Amino acid sequence: MAGRFNLADYETVEERIRRFYAAYEDGRIVTEWENNNRFEVEAETKTPKTWVIRASIFLTAGDQANHLPKATGFAFEVDGTGGANNTSALENAETSAIGRALANMNLSGNKRASREEMAKVQRIQDAAAKWDPKKLEAATTVEQTRELWVEANRLGVGPEILASIKAKADSLAANS
Repeated sequence: MAGRFNLADYETVEERIRRFYAAYEDGRIVTEWENNNRFEVEAETKTPKTWVIRASIFLTAGDQANHLPKATGFAFEVDGTGGANNTSALENAETSAIGRALANMNLSGNKRASREEMAKVQRIQDAAAKWDPKKLEAATTVEQTRELWVEANRLGVGPEILASIKAKADSLAANS
């Protein structure tokens, strides 16, 4: 499959965190939840909760007290979209934000993306390879598209495939 890469070429967020604290004994990594429930699950629409996290990296306690981060990083994840997000989307977003903030201060090893980020890309690529687009073409009811949505989420496909399922469901709903 095109787009293959070697995960061993990428450093984990844990490795970045260890290097940070080894270099900055008084350093601080602070994370904050940015979206404050604006994307809370709504019973009527079944909209999943989206977690937006900001990580700030401070070299010293004084930098933190004076609100002078060396770097920041943002990440978001959506509940129930496969892999770790089925049970731990918030934690996954936090780890990603920390990894991005550490990369922004040049603690990214030999690649900017973290191993966790690239593993997610690989999972999405693998899931997309298992997805049969002919099923979506054959769907003729909104209920069938809902079943396909569940299947696609179980596989952990990427947002492009989920968007195509939603578009088909919207089209079917509008024409019924």
